[in-house]
Formats: sequence, structure tokens, C-alpha cells
Amino acid sequence: MLNSTGELEFSNEEDPEIISQLTSLPLSDGKSSAGVPEKTGYPDSVYVMAANIFQGIRIEKSAQKVLIKYGNEPLRSLSESEDQSFQRLSYELAFSALKYQDILETILIDSRIFPSTTIPDHLSSLIIVMLYDFQDRKFQTRVLSDNEEPISEVQEVENLLNSFKIKLAAALARCRIKHDALSIYHILPETVRKQELRASTLPLYAWINTCKISPEEVYNNLKRRGYNKVKSVLHIDDKVFAVDQHCYDVLIFPSHLKNDLINIDLFKDYKLIFQDKSRSLAVHSVKALLNMDDDILMVNTGSWYTVAHMSILTNNNTSKVFVCGVQSQAKDPDLKTLFTKIGCKNIEILHETFINIESKDHRLQKVKVILLLPRCSGLGVSNPVEFILNEHEDTEFLKDHSQGGISVDKLHVLAQQQYEQLTHAMKFTKAQAVVYCTCSVFPEENEAVVKKALEFQDLGNKGQPYSGTLLRQCL
Repeated sequence: MLNSTGELEFSNEEDPEIISQLTSLPLSDGKSSAGVPEKTGYPDSVYVMAANIFQGIRIEKSAQKVLIKYGNEPLRSLSESEDQSFQRLSYELAFSALKYQDILETILIDSRIFPSTTIPDHLSSLIIVMLYDFQDRKFQTRVLSDNEEPISEVQEVENLLNSFKIKLAAALARCRIKHDALSIYHILPETVRKQELRASTLPLYAWINTCKISPEEVYNNLKRRGYNKVKSVLHIDDKVFAVDQHCYDVLIFPSHLKNDLINIDLFKDYKLIFQDKSRSLAVHSVKALLNMDDDILMVNTGSWYTVAHMSILTNNNTSKVFVCGVQSQAKDPDLKTLFTKIGCKNIEILHETFINIESKDHRLQKVKVILLLPRCSGLGVSNPVEFILNEHEDTEFLKDHSQGGISVDKLHVLAQQQYEQLTHAMKFTKAQAVVYCTCSVFPEENEAVVKKALEFQDLGNKGQPYSGTLLRQCL
């Protein structure tokens, strides 16, 4: 059983008045609780998955500053859920704990749960994610489900936190007072707070799978569900949708409708697919440059939805969509299953990395457009959790977002990789255009890379002369 120094001393301090006073402070996100459903906690399995995610992305401290030790082994999970809503909850909880890691560790130390010789190191990540949720619920008891099998580690950590809840609430209050902050949300770096504010106000984008359903059928389906078609969804709280002005097959929804939308058949049946608009802009830019029988080469695309969208847009053509960089052949069955469900028929997977593919490769002689989606800092992404789930990004992506920035060294490494891939793309002399798309806000990964690549061509590459209109950059 878990124990900690001072646990017995404080375990019986259950003064309801003290708890009421401490938990009446603002929520961790700094927003008013009026009209917001009361939070009841998560299933045990979400805590375990969130703890394992957090364990892999937590901020490492120098040896002199380490007060809480984390183990190296992941917690055992009863099952690995493929359900995206389950994964979304786990990633969101882990990301929230990551943003507040320093504060949560301070609270645990101030309340005297740590340092401890009796708490196993491998449970530290679980304690962090559960503490974040505990304070977000204003230290109220979790509502347990009768349908889920309990996980012993979660139950033990929950009992530990409950036995310390007065000390934890007091430590949280002292932390807010120290930083002169209404909530721990206001202790976050300004860049992170601005990013969260932007994410909460930006709309949702979803593209119509015209292989399965027509736009008119989608409009009628949504109208039957109480959605009204409008010209703009900005600042509208009702159930509405609009057609994007740049991409005719993309619909826009207010962000607050996400939970309602993911449960309707249009999304479950892959007739509507959520995706960041930058990816839709990229595939539409490619489509505008194609003739009926031109092939496309897609580079570094983590998101299979982007590949699928490109395939659906060219479904009536004789075009092939080549996708390179899928090095793990073990993924092939899953990819083929997904593409079959969506209705894609013209996709060919290449297992070589792009840099290792020769420009004279016989398979690619009809490729007229290369869509380059290089690995980037991604700090132009408003919702990193959704981006990870949709784009199959590494969870390390969350680290930079939790800090609101990226190191200069890492930025230079990314920019060099982008430059090498772009100049390699320009060696494919039969290709007539390269569409270069990032999710970065930094000029070093955008204008500077394109400019440097064009200079490289001018200095000696004798291939196809790419102009500013052909070498596109989608932001």
C-alpha cells in the first residue's frame, strides 16, 4: 500500500469548511465555471494511459533539482484501447499535466507527499496526472463507473491523494498567492496561454468524403440534426456550419460542437473527417496543378487522412498517389484497412525514405507534383493533441507546445532537414511543381527554406526551373 511521511498525521483532517473555502478559488484554466458541466473524473484506464504518455514526455530535471523520482517502466494497462475518444482523453490529460509539471511537483512537495521512501518511483507519473485532475475537479470525489474493472494502482493513488486533500488544496492556494495568480492557468508562460486562447476560439474543419456522400447529402443530414448552414461560424454559439471559402469540400464548425459531432454517423462512417485546414489547403493546391493522368508523390505525411483526402480528390482521375517514408511494413494492414473504409483505391505505399529515392526511379516517371510535408516545429498548430492523433506525430511534439517555444538548435536542425528534402524534390526533373506545407510559424522553416532552395537551383541545378508560383508554400 502507498504511504508517505506525515500521511497518518493528516489523513483525518476532513474539515468541510476549509475544503469549501480553498476549492472556491477559480478553476485551473482560469475560466468561469458558470454553465460548465461539473467534472467527475476519468475511468481508471485513462489515468494509466495518461501516466504512460506523461512518463515519456515529462521535462527532465538536472540531478541537483530532482526532488521527485520517476521510474522507467510503464504501468501495466488492462487493455490497449484503439478508441480515439479514449486516446484523446488520455493525451489531453497527459498534456495538461506536462504544462503544469513544475507546479504539480511543487504542490506535492509542499504538501509533504514527497519526498518519500515508500512511494514506488514508477507511480510518480500516475500521481502527477491524477493530481492535475484532482485539483481540476476542485478536490471533489471522483464519480466511479460500475462498468469498468478497477486498476489497483489507480485506486491506491486516489486514496493517497484523498487522504492529503486539505494539504494539497492549501499548497495550491499558497502557490497561487506566491505568483499573485487567480488560478494556476495564469502561472503558465504567456505564449502558452495565448496558444490555448487561440485554440479555444478557432473553428473545427472537416472534409467531405465525396467518394461516399455528396456535399448536398451532408448538408441535408446536418440540417436534420438541427444544424443550420451559415456564411460564417465565428462568434456563433449555435449548432451551425459553413462551407470553407478556399476548399469547396471542407466544412467549418464552431469548436464547442466537437463532442457532439464525433458521435454522429457522418464521422463514424468516414463520410466527414476532421483535419487541420492547412492539410486541406495543401491537397487542393496539388489538385489545381494536375492533369487527368498525372501522378502525385507525397513526402513525410504522418497523417493518413491527408493521403486519403488526396486520393479522394483524384478518384475520378487515372492518377496514382505514391506515399514514401512508411518504413514499417507492419503498418501496411492497418493502413490498407483504413483506406478501404474511406474508399481510397489509387494509393501506392513506398517503404523507402524520400532522400533515398532516385529522381529517375521508374515508378515515379509520371509524377508531376510532389507534396512535401516536412517534419517541423508545429508551433502553428492550435490543438497539439488533435494534431498528434490525426497526423501520427511523435508525443515529443507535446514538449515544445507545453513550453510555448523551441530551442534555437532544434529549429536549425529542422530547417536543415527541410532544406535537404526540398532540394531533393527539385531534382525530380519530370515533376512540374512542389507544394511545400508546414505547420510552423517560424520564417526559418518557411520563407527562408524556400528562398535557400531556389538559390540552390540557380547555383547549378539544371532541372525543371521552378518559379515562385510553382514552388508553393502552404501555411
